[in-house]
Amino acid sequence: MQQKTNELDYLKILEAICQIPFNVGKKLLIDFLNGDSGNESVRRNRLNQKELFGYFSLYEKKEIENLIENLLHNNLLEVRNTVDNKFIKILSLTEKGKKEIDNPTLHRKKLSSSFKDRKTAITENDRALFDAFDFFLKGYNEDQKKGIISNKEKILCIAGAGSGKTTVLTKRIEFLTAFRSVEQEKILAVTFTRKARTEMVSRLSKSHYCSRVNVETFNSFCEKIIRKYEKIIYNRSTRVVNYADRINIFKLALRFHNIEPQNAIRQYYTEGQRRDKTSEELIKSFMNDCFTVLETYKVNGTDIEELKKLAGEYSGTESINIEMIYRICAYIEQYMRKNGLRDYSDQLIDCIKFFKSNKELIPKFEHILIDEYQDVNSLQIELIDLLNAKSLFCVGDPRQSIFGWRGSKIKYILNFEDKYPDFEIITLNTNYRSSKEIVSLINMSLEGMKLPDLMAHMQNESEILLFNFDSEEMEMSFVTNKILDASIPRNEIFVLARTNRIITEFSKKLKVKQIPHILKTEDSNRDEEASNDEITLATVHSIKGLEAEMVFLLGCNSANFPCKASDHPVIELIKIEEYDKEEEERRLFYVALSRAKQKVCLTYSGKSHTRFISDKMLGLMKKKSQNKKIEPNYGNESDKLARLKMWRREISQKLNLPAYIIMHDSTLMEIVEMNPIDIEDLRNIRGMGHAKIERYGKEIMDVLNGRIN
Repeated sequence: MQQKTNELDYLKILEAICQIPFNVGKKLLIDFLNGDSGNESVRRNRLNQKELFGYFSLYEKKEIENLIENLLHNNLLEVRNTVDNKFIKILSLTEKGKKEIDNPTLHRKKLSSSFKDRKTAITENDRALFDAFDFFLKGYNEDQKKGIISNKEKILCIAGAGSGKTTVLTKRIEFLTAFRSVEQEKILAVTFTRKARTEMVSRLSKSHYCSRVNVETFNSFCEKIIRKYEKIIYNRSTRVVNYADRINIFKLALRFHNIEPQNAIRQYYTEGQRRDKTSEELIKSFMNDCFTVLETYKVNGTDIEELKKLAGEYSGTESINIEMIYRICAYIEQYMRKNGLRDYSDQLIDCIKFFKSNKELIPKFEHILIDEYQDVNSLQIELIDLLNAKSLFCVGDPRQSIFGWRGSKIKYILNFEDKYPDFEIITLNTNYRSSKEIVSLINMSLEGMKLPDLMAHMQNESEILLFNFDSEEMEMSFVTNKILDASIPRNEIFVLARTNRIITEFSKKLKVKQIPHILKTEDSNRDEEASNDEITLATVHSIKGLEAEMVFLLGCNSANFPCKASDHPVIELIKIEEYDKEEEERRLFYVALSRAKQKVCLTYSGKSHTRFISDKMLGLMKKKSQNKKIEPNYGNESDKLARLKMWRREISQKLNLPAYIIMHDSTLMEIVEMNPIDIEDLRNIRGMGHAKIERYGKEIMDVLNGRIN
């Protein structure tokens, strides 16, 4: 038996499956590892004589289960049905799991193995400068002041959620131009989104010292270079592909390969993934996945032909899907090159290639400042290296690294010291956004990753609520009612979810209630501002960097955190494996919670909440005594819904079909909320096609009007 903190303990779970001489389920494996001789199978098969019996006796059984879940999520283990009984689930090693035993890599992908906690070094000389520039630095804490005025050439600023990183970055630019006589044109500030760029430009424009500073996204910077030297780079006119182009090229690719769109989505998505989505939505999502795969391969410097080779490593549906996506992506790449079209990854690739061949044309910057450094990818790092500025100021937070699946590499922020040994670290650990209770909650959510806790500046108390419901429909209706009752301005309310599916379904419910809102999904490419009467709805991936007084987080169960049912099947297959998938899911949970200033409302349906909610976190929530089932007040609506479900159950039994095949819960819920007057009104309800209206329309109206009980 080893110490509980051994980072290679997970290997013993893999080895235990090899050591037990028969197929093993999760419960038996946990009892075996925990040393539980009370398990009858352990005694009968003399498993207590095996070497690894009781290896994890220092662990709670729940902790062992969490380790097993982590291995499942990282595809080192899989759950299979037994040959003779499909209801019995057994654990087995994947091919990846077998390789892991011989060549362990998972432990190196965890933050705790790479992150070094260092405090900002504040010297007496620094404090003397703080005093001298008090007129400029007044109101900032010492760590922020050091970030603003440090004259070190290479600086890494680790900035926790709500710690004022954008303020420090923009204030540092002002300090450089106003007091260190750096020419504005010699400064380049780089961020990731148009919205962040607009915000930074707005802040800098308030100082006449900063009006000519270059503020760009990585892509806008590259586009300016390409526009300036387009004839040299391409010897012809080119442009960035727009959304209409993508639709057109995708359709051409399908036509070229004789792929029928409806057949493609039936092949690509499971029945569960297709449920409650229109064909148009599914085709759009499939198209976006194809372009994402192509851009991911480009970002990683990998030829798309490698995707074809990958298909050979799989069998069945997975192999067919990869082969289909390869053919579509190969056509898209060829078409774009032939017709002078570029995507965002091409901007970086072509700009880098141009700089390498024309080093004398590389713009000269003295200072480069990079925001969201935890999200950089290898191409962006290569660009920064080519620009080769004397001074580099990088701001980021490993806690908020959530784009590993898109090719972002957290290693660049974790290994900053290896690349720049003579660097200075600034740590911003005071949260100015959230209440002290919410800060405690988000600290607890990442416990075990060995990251420093944030300190709360705001000392006011707040609400942290957890609600459980019998169904997702009840969960969404409850949140809708809470929004209607809230006294908080609508533009200070966020409703977040892990998946596009959940947030899109919730948006439909708001439309039924005529509640104005903005919808932001992972596929959104628009930056929008909420007006005074709009709430923002968003997936967690698309909300990073924003904040609101009140945050609802839907679907806090084990199916969504960590996410088991991906909206993007191919992402799981293309093997971007430089990060721990479950750890990134936990960071997503952290990002969602850390958006809130005053109120957090977590909701879930089903038997249990996500294991990301620890006992300590539950203890914090129990202070509000809200961890219990709450039945929303439907009034007559609940009556109608109950009658519709009873009617559906009778039809289901009569036809010997599953209830959801007759009509899905979401369709029944929308019928109740729309309250149709006649059969014609049913045509406006999702899930009520011509065939169902012909077959069930009259009966549904009879149920709603009380003519059928």
